[in-house]
Amino acid sequence: MSTARRARKGARQAEKSGMLEQTALIYTMVMVSAADSNMTDEEVRTIGSIVQMRPAFEGYDVDLLPQAARDCAAMLDQDGGLDKTIDFIVEELPEALRETAYALACEIAAADGRIEQEEIRLLEMLRHRLPVDRLPAAAIERGVRALYTRMS
Repeated sequence: MSTARRARKGARQAEKSGMLEQTALIYTMVMVSAADSNMTDEEVRTIGSIVQMRPAFEGYDVDLLPQAARDCAAMLDQDGGLDKTIDFIVEELPEALRETAYALACEIAAADGRIEQEEIRLLEMLRHRLPVDRLPAAAIERGVRALYTRMS
């Protein structure tokens, strides 16, 4: 195999790998949004904004977002779907993106102005499975709370 051909193959694999990491981040957000069985418009808009603006999604084709959300919903609907979805997220995310995933999950939980009990339980489960240590998790949670505080 020529050097150029190996380079193209490696680039395609890297691109696919990056897509899987980005897909795992999207699944994280969709999963949290669906945790209380009510994906609010504000949560959906927040997911779209995050994908368009955050460095972790650089190069991601935003037109793929609706299909990724549907795929995540289908995975969640399977028997043991929550565990399967979290397993996918944990398997596809490198350690460097695990705190990012937790931060995005917290943002989606806070996006509609209230965090339901189901979302709190899911955030705790996600924090343990990723894993994200307590101190960084507390800092992330506090930062998100500050960002999503609304005027009275």
